[in-house]
Amino acid sequence: MSLPFPYRAVPAVLAGAATALLVACTPSTAAGAAVSASASVSASASATAARPPAVVTRAAAPAPASAPVESTLSIPAAGITGLRVVPYEGTTDDVPGTRIQDLGVAASPYGKRGGVAPGQVGNFLITAHRLSAGGPLGRLPAVEVGDTVQVTVGEVVYIYEITETRKTSFRSERSLGEQRAAVPGKPGAAPTQAMITISTCATPEDHAEGNFWSDAQGNPEHRIDKIGVLRKTSGATPAG
Repeated sequence: MSLPFPYRAVPAVLAGAATALLVACTPSTAAGAAVSASASVSASASATAARPPAVVTRAAAPAPASAPVESTLSIPAAGITGLRVVPYEGTTDDVPGTRIQDLGVAASPYGKRGGVAPGQVGNFLITAHRLSAGGPLGRLPAVEVGDTVQVTVGEVVYIYEITETRKTSFRSERSLGEQRAAVPGKPGAAPTQAMITISTCATPEDHAEGNFWSDAQGNPEHRIDKIGVLRKTSGATPAG
């Protein structure tokens, strides 16, 4: 005896078949998407690898300014001829400068805390002993306004004219600042001409007043400074 066909089960059978087909197709679709994504990543990586690396160009650092060279100092009014002037980086009458002066020569500090080279716009600083180490500047106090000073560098001679006398105190930062300023006596002022400061100790004057103070280098409180202005340059033009 044959069994009747369940017509009501047909829709369920068809739905099951469709689901099976859908599930069977899904892995292929995902795999295709994965292959496509992999191909895109590979293409991107290839493009990145082919791109040349960026080159960073750095500006060349400026060449450091050359240090001043040695010079000689002559002051006819003080009987000084050809006194050796040794440049060094520092400030007036510091430890390195005092050591140079102890050799019987003059010291000329340059740099941020010092002065300029001979003939340059600014303050060309020279210091030397008055009493010790042969007293090379023993007669500096006798130099008067209008006297000339000659500074020789190689074949070039710079002639300065003394314009004033100043007194510097080692116990006053303000006074020291005025001595070392680019324009002597005027800290902060912009220099417009080449000037010179020639400095030596005022030991006899201090002792005569009962002032026996001295610093660690043996410098008395006061210095006698002769200030001058460049009036003439003769000889060959210096290189640089």
